[in-house]
Amino acid sequence: MPGLIRSRLTEWTTFVPLIAILVLAVTWGRHLAGVLVAVVAALLAGAVLAAVHHAEVVAHKVGEPFGSLVLAVAVTVIEVALIVTLMISGGDKTQALARDTVFAAVMITCNGILGLSLLIGALRRRVAVFNPEGTGGALATVATLATLSLVVPTFTTSRPGPEFSPAQLAFAAVASLALYGLFVLVQTGRHRDYFLSVTQGGQVVDADGDGHADPPSTRAALASLALLIVALVAVVGNAKIISPTIEAGVSAANLPQAFVGVIIALLVLLPETLAASRAARRDRVQISLNLALGSAMASIGLTIPAIALASIWLDGPLLLGLGGTQLTLLALTAVTGVLTVVPGRATVLQGGVHLVLLAAFVFLAASP
Repeated sequence: MPGLIRSRLTEWTTFVPLIAILVLAVTWGRHLAGVLVAVVAALLAGAVLAAVHHAEVVAHKVGEPFGSLVLAVAVTVIEVALIVTLMISGGDKTQALARDTVFAAVMITCNGILGLSLLIGALRRRVAVFNPEGTGGALATVATLATLSLVVPTFTTSRPGPEFSPAQLAFAAVASLALYGLFVLVQTGRHRDYFLSVTQGGQVVDADGDGHADPPSTRAALASLALLIVALVAVVGNAKIISPTIEAGVSAANLPQAFVGVIIALLVLLPETLAASRAARRDRVQISLNLALGSAMASIGLTIPAIALASIWLDGPLLLGLGGTQLTLLALTAVTGVLTVVPGRATVLQGGVHLVLLAAFVFLAASP
């Protein structure tokens, strides 16, 4: 037992959240110098990774469909915490931060993670093979959520700007949450086989099992639950501490305010990117696509309702409608995604096309 405890304490996913909480207590309410800001930022990134790790442990213990909800909720808490923290401290210039972050998450997942996964899979086996039924359903859900939450506000006439009226925002939030919940039930229940990996010949891999190691013990799951809470508190608190530095850095680099949303999305989606890359290297491209499109769905389907609820206490309008350049990139992403998914097979070309779309998004976000 002492050896087990000692091993547990030496794991970075254990001590990083604890150190992050300690640093939060010491630095709260103080002005930080450059070196300390870098330390807090590193601990913030480490706490994000640790939080997702512990959420995965808890998810593995409780099983599906609750496991998927645990991970999605944990990631959404991080994303919403970062958005709300910056919106509170940023004032009027952050009215579009939620839109910018969610749109960045969609572009990173549907072009960056998806394109990287297809590229890795195609380089290993010449052709990356996946299940078009499950992936197509996921892509359709993402497109619907993105249109309802980010496109429709641009064309509504009840408000002068690209924003919903209170009733419209409430409908979009409820519809997003309901659609995401329906997808989770389909993915983990009735049509679970649509989201399992397939062989080069199209045969479902692991149709009778989950392909994972045995679930962790109850003690290990409870320890991860406690550390998950610690990590989330550390993320929220440390994000509040460094938020002025993030905004100052964006301004100093002469980047538009919308680029803050790109930074938040990159930070939140780092764990999913690493996990998807590992799955693609193991010839589990379908798992990579599930992570990519599932993250996009969670980012919209859970973040928009949470932000809608938070808007009750936030001052100023909540701008959700996309501009012309963003609408063009979203439409091109949807069309390209359909053409990629329908065959159920992809080469390095499709992976490269999606990565170029991501590069175009990042460039135009920095230089609109």
